[in-house]
Amino acid sequence: MESAEDLFEDIVMCEERYRGEGYEEGFAEGNHVGESEGKQYGAVYGARAGSELGCYLGFASTWRHLLTLSSDDKQSKKIKTLDSLIKMIQSFPCDDPASDKLQEDMAKIRGKVKQVCSMLNIQPDFKMNYEGSGLSF
Repeated sequence: MESAEDLFEDIVMCEERYRGEGYEEGFAEGNHVGESEGKQYGAVYGARAGSELGCYLGFASTWRHLLTLSSDDKQSKKIKTLDSLIKMIQSFPCDDPASDKLQEDMAKIRGKVKQVCSMLNIQPDFKMNYEGSGLSF
């Protein structure tokens, strides 16, 4: 009679066992899919941030060069601010995507770009063009 109880126990516990196995398989598959989606999102976001920083660096370097050519005492504050922006961009933690200060540093750079544009009396229209590459002005 003992074997009959084992048989019924196997039948009753079958649902629980299969639910547990299904959970484990689903969890492993979800973990794999989530990781690949996370990598894809990170690559897209990183490319956008890199494109934005590259644009700002080119903008600041060009204006720094132009102001150097016609330097006078009035331009010294503009040059210092441009140098500060260039230094901020160059020290941006591109190699550490897990940095806690990543978003904060990006916000500071954007603020400095606005300050530079105000000092240069430029009305920027920086728009990211995600369909193609680069920024439009």
